[in-house]
Amino acid sequence: MSESAATAPHASPPGSTPGPTTDSTTARLDVPGDQDMVALLGPGDRLLDLVADTLDADIHVRGNAITVSGAPDTVDAAMTAFRELLDMLDSGHGLDEPTVRQVLRMVTDDTDDDLTPAAVLSEALLTHRGRTIRPKTIGQKRYLDDIRANTVVFGIGPAGTGKTYLAMAMAVQALRARQVNRLVLTRPAVEAGERLGFLPGTLHEKIDPYLKPLWDALRDMMDTEELVDHVDRGTIEVAPLAYMRGRTLNDAFIVLDEAQNTTPEQMKMFLTRIGFNSKAVVTGDISQTDLPGGTRSGLRVVRDILDGIDGIAFARLTAGDVVRHHIVQRIVEAYERHDESARDDTSDPR
Repeated sequence: MSESAATAPHASPPGSTPGPTTDSTTARLDVPGDQDMVALLGPGDRLLDLVADTLDADIHVRGNAITVSGAPDTVDAAMTAFRELLDMLDSGHGLDEPTVRQVLRMVTDDTDDDLTPAAVLSEALLTHRGRTIRPKTIGQKRYLDDIRANTVVFGIGPAGTGKTYLAMAMAVQALRARQVNRLVLTRPAVEAGERLGFLPGTLHEKIDPYLKPLWDALRDMMDTEELVDHVDRGTIEVAPLAYMRGRTLNDAFIVLDEAQNTTPEQMKMFLTRIGFNSKAVVTGDISQTDLPGGTRSGLRVVRDILDGIDGIAFARLTAGDVVRHHIVQRIVEAYERHDESARDDTSDPR
């Protein structure tokens, strides 16, 4: 392979030798000869350029040798990133720009976590029409591990963190593996006592808009024929939370979405529906409660009640776990800063 170089802004020009300084170091990684360098570096070295630009590193490739120069932290991050990308290729995971961005984000994140990017991003939950659903952040991976290890898991976090989508993927996976006999997916219709009565149509037509996001997710995970068959046989049920009252759900994977819009009484009602050989995942964003003024959110109070009980876990997803368009992450972070500032102003005794 001919020599290629990726030089980040302000780095030395391609082909030049960085001058010896106390702030600069160089490291070399020899890629195994059987590895496809185009798969690692990307067509036209696009992935190589992405690593160099993101880390502000001077990277040169000659044959199967990758040399990185720059600040010690930068060089360490680049070496770690390339090793993780190689591990992913070895596991059969193809590389693209979003995947490389996630790897770089994880290796530069200032956290002490024993999960590697390759361990997180190589896990596959479901594959449908050539698209694989998998965790994309360490927080999401921890969330999935919590679901596997516990009977009840509360997935709490902002929009775009995948808390509902991943829970539903786990539910579909459990159904296909015959770990459960049915899926029950539910959401509260928070306006049922107010404006729904003024909408035209039957009760089903009135509550359908509240359930549409759950149907959309299911259609992402299985063919229409399979979904219709499951619904006809009753193995998949999507219904408003009010329909759960008085039932005992055995051999089921149950997902309660938008749980911030439950009252404490509704939350207790839902949790006491869980039967033998069942698993429940409760998801919500406590910053987006739509309950009438003065009504407490069941999701806000449930941790104080259930924290520490064996078999129950609380998974907290943050802005760092947002995997939608990058602007969504910035929006979430901006709102978190604003909310924190507002809390500080409220607690200021002056």
